Amino acid sequence: MKVKVITVEREYGSGGAMIARQLATRLGWKFWDEELTAEIARVANVDHHAAKKCDERVDSMIYRLFKVYARGSYERALPIGESRVFDTDRMFATLEKVVEDVATRGNCVIVGRGAPYILRNHPDAFHVFVYAPDDEKIRRLQSIGQSEKEALRLIGEIDRDRAAFIRHYFNKEWPLRSLYNIMINSKFGDEYVIEAILEDIAILEKRQSTQAVRA
Repeated sequence: MKVKVITVEREYGSGGAMIARQLATRLGWKFWDEELTAEIARVANVDHHAAKKCDERVDSMIYRLFKVYARGSYERALPIGESRVFDTDRMFATLEKVVEDVATRGNCVIVGRGAPYILRNHPDAFHVFVYAPDDEKIRRLQSIGQSEKEALRLIGEIDRDRAAFIRHYFNKEWPLRSLYNIMINSKFGDEYVIEAILEDIAILEKRQSTQAVRA
C-alpha cells in the first residue's frame, strides 16, 4: 500500500485545517479545502453570486447541516443559487461524487466534509482526526481575531452540527474512532502533529510492504 490520499477531520478550533495545509505543502500534494467547495459548486452548477443572500436565509435543519460539511476551514457556506436549490439527495450525491473524484486523482490532502466516511473503503487513504482541549482551541481562535465568547459558542455549535450531519447521512457517530488511522492532540504544536502523521504513514507503508513480500 502506498498512501495517496490523506483526509483530515478536526474539532473546530483545533487548527486541523492549517495543519492539513502545511502537511500538503510538505508532501507537495494538492490541498483540497476552499478549492473543494468551489469544485462542489462547479459540479452542481451553483451560482456563486448568490452566496451573500444565501448566508442571510434561514435554512432547514438538513440544509444547514449540509453546509457545515460543504464548507472548509474558513467556515463559509456553499453558495446556492435561487434557481438551483438542492434537495438533500442531490446535495449528498454531489458531495460524494466530488470527494471520490478528488481521491481518485491521488496525492492530495482533503479537509473535512465527511471525507473519511465517504472514503472509508478507499485502499490508498489515510485518515486523521485532530482534536484539542478547549483552552487550546480558544487560544487558536483568539489568534485569528475571535473573542473568547464567540470562540466558545462556535466550538460547541459547529461540532454539534458536524456530528448531526454524520448521524443523518451515515448513521454513525462523530468522530467514529474506529475509522481513523490516527487521532492526535494539536496542543503540542503543528509540527509535532505533522511529524507524527508522516511517521505513522511511513510505518504503515513499511509494514504492509513487508507483509506483501512475505506473502
